[in-house]
Amino acid sequence: MCGIAGITGSNKQQAIKIMADTQAHRGPDDEGFYHDEFISLGFRRLAIVDPNGGQQPISNEDDSIHMVCNGEIYNSPGVRKDLIARGHQFKTHCDIEVIIHLYEEYGEDCVKHLQGMFAFALWDKSKQKLMIGRDHLGQNPVFFCHQNGAFAFASEVKAILASKIIAPKIDTEGMWHYLSLRYMPDQHCMFEGIHKLPAAHYLVYENNQIRAQQYWDVSFNNKLPGSEDQIVDQLEELLRDTVKSHLLSDVRVGAFLSGGIDSGTVASMMATLVDEPIPRFSIGTKEKEFNELPFAKMVADKYNMESHEKIVEPDLIHAIPSMIYHMDEPADPFGFGVYLVSEVAAEHVKVVLGGDGGDENFAGYDRYYGQRMVDYYCMMPKWLRQNVVKNITDRIPETFGYKSMAQKAAWVNEMSLFTGGERYAQSLGVLRFTHESKEKLFTHQAKQNFKDYSSAEKILKFFNADNASHVVDKMLYTDLMTRIPDHLLMIGDRMTMAHSLESRAPLIDYKVVEFAANIPADMKLKGKNLKHMLRRVASRYLPDDVVNLEKQGFRFPLGIWFRTDLKDFLRNLFAQSRFVELGIFNPQYISDILEEHIAGKVDHNYRIWCLLNLEIWYRLYFEGETIDSLQDYTNSLA
Repeated sequence: MCGIAGITGSNKQQAIKIMADTQAHRGPDDEGFYHDEFISLGFRRLAIVDPNGGQQPISNEDDSIHMVCNGEIYNSPGVRKDLIARGHQFKTHCDIEVIIHLYEEYGEDCVKHLQGMFAFALWDKSKQKLMIGRDHLGQNPVFFCHQNGAFAFASEVKAILASKIIAPKIDTEGMWHYLSLRYMPDQHCMFEGIHKLPAAHYLVYENNQIRAQQYWDVSFNNKLPGSEDQIVDQLEELLRDTVKSHLLSDVRVGAFLSGGIDSGTVASMMATLVDEPIPRFSIGTKEKEFNELPFAKMVADKYNMESHEKIVEPDLIHAIPSMIYHMDEPADPFGFGVYLVSEVAAEHVKVVLGGDGGDENFAGYDRYYGQRMVDYYCMMPKWLRQNVVKNITDRIPETFGYKSMAQKAAWVNEMSLFTGGERYAQSLGVLRFTHESKEKLFTHQAKQNFKDYSSAEKILKFFNADNASHVVDKMLYTDLMTRIPDHLLMIGDRMTMAHSLESRAPLIDYKVVEFAANIPADMKLKGKNLKHMLRRVASRYLPDDVVNLEKQGFRFPLGIWFRTDLKDFLRNLFAQSRFVELGIFNPQYISDILEEHIAGKVDHNYRIWCLLNLEIWYRLYFEGETIDSLQDYTNSLA
């Protein structure tokens, strides 16, 4: 991947250099700029395709159109051939050059001819028109800001802030939603006045006006014909073709390999498509309960992969400042694993393929089956659930482990109070901040100017859409439109780019998404069997022990640490809470949940994690602290 930026208005040549330099970690290999009387474009390059000739900004034949692009266009070989036949002349062998010629042919519809991951900005000088496009699922980010007579865009928020056209200000309304959803929805980012371009959208800036257009969506309503065996064969063929296309590169490509079937299937297919042993990168922990390295090794040994693995000593608190700097917003514990494995991979390769999106595409999360379990539970009268069963489940001791029995019981009982989309919306926030808990956390002063109050509506607008009818498909569609672009891929982009590493995700190529959407729902979730169809494909490549392994993920015992080693740190940090001082949070509520957690009454680790991250984020972006100074600060509080 790379870093792109652009700005209009006065002093733009000086600003664009600063914006590009701020994103140097996204492209350490080269830089390039374009300037005219209206706009300046900037680019930082991570050289992967045509490393000797793919410099940007790039222009068309008569230099009337200029473009910067972060990404890879996997169907570029065929598109290039067609464009040459139509008379277009190419200046480089770089894959992204097809975009500029597709624009000449099809105008704004050029995005509909692309298969890949991309965020590009194209300046049509003759029309004084700027077009910015983002890929179908949002693998590559782009943010924009229209303030003080200038328009600016960049791959990362920090570059827009560096332009000085806008001063940082907290988007409290966006933060309200973040605390329930775990991500910033819609166009929100953590900074008021700076917006992200949603996935599958393009933006046009012309005559000082902005218009945005969605160019792609996915339907679950055209179910595939044929037997299960036939669909499995088709899925395998599609995945192999997709993985092959994602190997497009003039530099070496590696694989992220955990012990799960998503990354295992991708890495195994890679191994069967190339002649040389592929380098694989895996991390684990000393705690056997959390360690998947033995399963990753099974896959690597089967295909004679070049193995690089590392046992890590989780030190999340000291890593948080660096993670937040690269993400421009609060970090996520999941991101720590990506950050660490990217650090290992970047020592050997520039590109890796991973298994992102397997769960959201093929129904791999417990909550998909959990909704059905809640339906069974709801057969019991409500008064019995609330007055008898709840009293029993409330007495289950909290172990503060992953998916503890106490958490599961509380989740099922809480979800039984809701139905349909409302239940699914509530299920995504119950371990974080529900609407009721946010009412206690935020002060009246902070809430009074909110225009968009319901976080549940961010879920319901997709769950209740006509794109899907089966409840499983409704959940999958919702996740594809929200969690994939705004959480999973956002983390993947930032944590790999922190180490100048490009990550690619074949399982969420939009062609795969369209195919998976139309697999019958009862094949994706077959009885209790999550991810049934992908698991069947995986069984053709992976050892049985890996195929049958219960989903774990890379995680840490935060609940235990917050009660023991980190309790004094947390008490000291929240005693100096900037959000309390700003009048946004109520201090008593923060104290209550922290002390309940330390006392072992309720596992609040997700909520405490969010609040901890916000405190570090504020000091980093509003008080001028550095990564080093914040690490010293956290040490002083321990």
